[in-house]
Amino acid sequence: MTVLQLKREASRLKPRDLKELRAHLMRLSRSTPEWRKSMSKKLNAVAAGKFVTSEQLEARIRGD
Repeated sequence: MTVLQLKREASRLKPRDLKELRAHLMRLSRSTPEWRKSMSKKLNAVAAGKFVTSEQLEARIRGD
């Protein structure tokens, strides 16, 4: 089956089935070694204190 065929089939799904398909695709994308490595790197950065709080982000957006 081609990607185009998959897209056509997906466009015909009922909302509930489409939601289930989205969840399945997210699980697939998050099960790759690349995703795990990327997430591990991000979590290590947060544990090391390398993150921006929501208050800091808001201040940056405001230009403070």
